[in-house]
Amino acid sequence: MTRGGAATLNRSLSGFLAHEEPEKLLSLFAAKVRQCRGLSSVDFACALRVCRASGKHWPLVPGIHAKAITCGIGGDRIVGNLLIDFYAKKGLVRWARQVFEELSAKDNVSWVAMLSGYAQNGLGEEAVGLYQQMHRSGVVPTPYVLSSVLSACAKAELFEQGRVVHVQVYKQGFSSETVVGNALIALYLRFGSFSLAERVFWDMPCCDIVTFNTLISRHAQCGHGESALEVFGRMRLSGWKPDCVTIASLLAACASIGDLHKGKQLHSYLLKAGMSPDYIVEGSLLDLYVKCGHVDEALEIFSSGDRTNVVLWNLMLVAYGQITDLAKSFDLFCRMLAAGIHSLSIKNGFESDMYVSGVLIDMYSKHGCLDKARRILEILEAKDVVSWTSMIAGYVQHEFCKEALATFKDVPILNALTNLYARCGRSKEALSLFDAIEHKDNITWNGLVSGFAQSGLYEEALKVFIKMYQAGISYNVFTFVSSISASANLADIKQGKQIHARVTKTGHTSETEVANALVSLYGKCGSIEDAKVQFYEMSKKNDVSWNTIITSCSQHGCGLEALELFDQMKREGLKPNDVTFIGVLAACSHVGLVEEGLSYFKSMSSVHGVQPRPDHYACVVDILGRAGQLDRARKFVEEMPISADAMVWRTLLSACRVHKNIEIGELAAKCLLELEPHDSASYVLLSNAYAVTGKWAYRDQIRKVMKERGVRKEPGRSWIEVKNLVHAFFVGDRLHPLADQIYKYLAELNDRLEKIGYKQENHSLFHEKEKEQKDPTVFVHSEKLAVVFGLMSLPPSMPLRVIKNLRVCNDCHTWMKFTSEVMEREIVLRDVYRFHHFNNGNCSCGDFW
Repeated sequence: MTRGGAATLNRSLSGFLAHEEPEKLLSLFAAKVRQCRGLSSVDFACALRVCRASGKHWPLVPGIHAKAITCGIGGDRIVGNLLIDFYAKKGLVRWARQVFEELSAKDNVSWVAMLSGYAQNGLGEEAVGLYQQMHRSGVVPTPYVLSSVLSACAKAELFEQGRVVHVQVYKQGFSSETVVGNALIALYLRFGSFSLAERVFWDMPCCDIVTFNTLISRHAQCGHGESALEVFGRMRLSGWKPDCVTIASLLAACASIGDLHKGKQLHSYLLKAGMSPDYIVEGSLLDLYVKCGHVDEALEIFSSGDRTNVVLWNLMLVAYGQITDLAKSFDLFCRMLAAGIHSLSIKNGFESDMYVSGVLIDMYSKHGCLDKARRILEILEAKDVVSWTSMIAGYVQHEFCKEALATFKDVPILNALTNLYARCGRSKEALSLFDAIEHKDNITWNGLVSGFAQSGLYEEALKVFIKMYQAGISYNVFTFVSSISASANLADIKQGKQIHARVTKTGHTSETEVANALVSLYGKCGSIEDAKVQFYEMSKKNDVSWNTIITSCSQHGCGLEALELFDQMKREGLKPNDVTFIGVLAACSHVGLVEEGLSYFKSMSSVHGVQPRPDHYACVVDILGRAGQLDRARKFVEEMPISADAMVWRTLLSACRVHKNIEIGELAAKCLLELEPHDSASYVLLSNAYAVTGKWAYRDQIRKVMKERGVRKEPGRSWIEVKNLVHAFFVGDRLHPLADQIYKYLAELNDRLEKIGYKQENHSLFHEKEKEQKDPTVFVHSEKLAVVFGLMSLPPSMPLRVIKNLRVCNDCHTWMKFTSEVMEREIVLRDVYRFHHFNNGNCSCGDFW
């Protein structure tokens, strides 16, 4: 070929690339290859760009690469950069790195391509390592390099490395670059640090739509609907118009908080702006109407949407699942060409979705298409009880009893049924099915442990957990969460600590769910310091983590610390929910912060968008009642926008007993007994209120009514564990084998306490004649007996942990303060309301309980 011909070919290659004629360009390139002369890096770059633009030409790339090497162009920077980018996007990271290492000279494009390749493929540590190599080589990074490495840190959850890169961003003067700021925001949001993300946002001199979309999307994903809408307001003030990504995220935010009104406004904006909704926006619109229970509007969206969008089909299935009329649901299915749903599911790989498949199994089974139903069941990776039951019901309905029995005997259905019986508290049936399973797997054991734990059969759950260990079955997150929760609900700190040791040994301490369970364990077992240690050592905290530690602190008398944690939770960007506010209001109640408590209550709906439930109103009544503001508490109850439930009236009645207010107490008791005429606590509270005010005739009348109605008072009872045995005591208990020694020790102890100022309160619930007729020991409360037995039986260095089923009385509370001082022992008492930590003559409640 002449020089003129080669030049013509080169010009033709560039021309065909410019005019987007890939087939002609590749034909010319092939011609040049056959001539074996005149090939340059430009030719290879043109050919590679064509292959990158069109997926169907991907098989040609390795051949082009090989030819570039034989022509001595393999190390060319332009060609190499294209190959790195191409291989990385195809997941061939090793090939990309090999090309990168063989480059004769690397520029910023080379580094960005390789770093982006690592980031796209989830290889964050490799990306960070490459960035450090680049830094050591003296190459000055560009904003796009920093953006790529920050994205890699976010995807690989390398938070600390990301913060190091953030420092370098400031040092190198790139903090004003929008692309870098966006990557930093994405990094901090990925790790749940909304406060740091917001700080980066406010420091950015120039934001783009990606900035706002990142913030809005993440808030929506985390259920922070109000925050997402707030960012949208800032976006509009900044002059940016929302795109489809913005609208989709905002619709998701509205769906998460059930704000249909704002969702409809966004829908209207979408139509008025003439924006053509893509499949994501269609799905978000449909999801909004489905979650808000507006199935008719959802059907309209579905009917006008893209029928090939399987997400829409899935959401409509969820909508139909909310309709209780199965016949009507199926008729609607038929009118929407239900037969086409299955083919769409297969086409889009959707058969593995449990909910969709469950509906399809039920539909096919009821209408006799059992082969199709069975095929879907077999494809399902995770089969639930509903799927198995639908299949069995289909067989039985069409008289295929043999197939129904064979299906029932499958291990997965037995696992599911075992868990179902355990969750329903039917231990006998659950254990019977469990024993019938010949080949038990991890799912079998976990189903039994979690089922018993969920149904309140905590001791049974722990027994199965121990047997699981003895059988050599490996534990997982679900095993540990269930067993730790069982220990927490039994207040069995010893068993809980043993499970904690196994958690540490198996490396599950980093699991957020397990760590949350451990915080709850130590909180419920009276070891608040251990609970705090677990909380602060957590690498990732979610709203459950914060709620658990806030509630634990409030129950242990650390009210101010609980409120500080609440503020910290908000600074971290987590949105408080109804559970959070129960802990916050309880904290205010336990430390006497009346006005602060009322302020938090008002902020629930006005600031945080959380609608108060009856529990929250009861907390406010408790705040006012404990502070003795009973008139204000009654007015609050009378002005409640919802009807007061039994908990509200019981809380008010309890406060009236403490503060000896009979007038309001009688009102509360009247309303309470109308709601719960057979609840013994209501009668006892009113009876005690009459007793403490000396109205013995009224007290006796209440007792008579209780007897006539067959209402029995729950006896006061306390428990303490000594040498792996739990010892229970009643008031005036003489049944314990060491009763004589216990009462003798108590008498001697009382003498020592009286010498330093303890004075026993009169038994105000009994009038003088009753006291004279009874043995004084019958008035000794169960918690005193439990503490004395603990003093006699446990080593001096061990704290005494006592549980009581009723509220501790004033006398016992005072007695325990003096005992902790004289005996130099820590006493932890858990009554029905809270924890009391007695130490050196003081109580953690500050005598306000």
